[in-house]
Amino acid sequence: MKNRFGSTRELGVFEMDGEGLREVTNPSSLFLSERKTPVEGTSIAASLEGSRPILVELQALVAKSGLAVPRRTSVGMDTQRISLLAAILERHMGLTLAQMDLFFNVAGGLRLSEPACDLAAAAAIFSSYEEKAFPSDWVFMGELALTGEVRRVSQMDVRLLEAKKLGFKTAVISANTPKPIMERDWGLKLKSISKVRELSDLLK
Repeated sequence: MKNRFGSTRELGVFEMDGEGLREVTNPSSLFLSERKTPVEGTSIAASLEGSRPILVELQALVAKSGLAVPRRTSVGMDTQRISLLAAILERHMGLTLAQMDLFFNVAGGLRLSEPACDLAAAAAIFSSYEEKAFPSDWVFMGELALTGEVRRVSQMDVRLLEAKKLGFKTAVISANTPKPIMERDWGLKLKSISKVRELSDLLK
């Protein structure tokens, strides 16, 4: 509740085992699936908790609704934010989500509030709707505007280095990312998009 000797936004991850409480040195390992094959309705987000980057799997399930008012259920992200992203996808990508139930989950029980996870959440929803999977070694970083624009996020260098360290091969980022970031060799392939509708081109 109070921290006299550092930022209150720092995140420590601990695990209880037979020898007591111990630090988890690689928190991302708790929130990523160990599967090697791509699965529809999933994507990887690069979130920043305090100054620590954490990669986490996002899961979405879009299914035909038999209700007058389709359900919007979210665990780990704000339900209103997921509804907002669904509206953006419907308006700018032509997805008929108004007649579909949408269930959303953040793997591992982590709760995300950072807008930088918007693009990954939209990718998971779009993947489930289209029943097509993004490659499992892709990571998404970007905020979505109501106009459908993909906006750049802060501390891209920290996020990209964490993605490289964990073995990811491709990062999907905003086309408005500064040139020094875009031109540096991160050991990752950078795919830049300016509008959310360009997600469909990535699945072709």
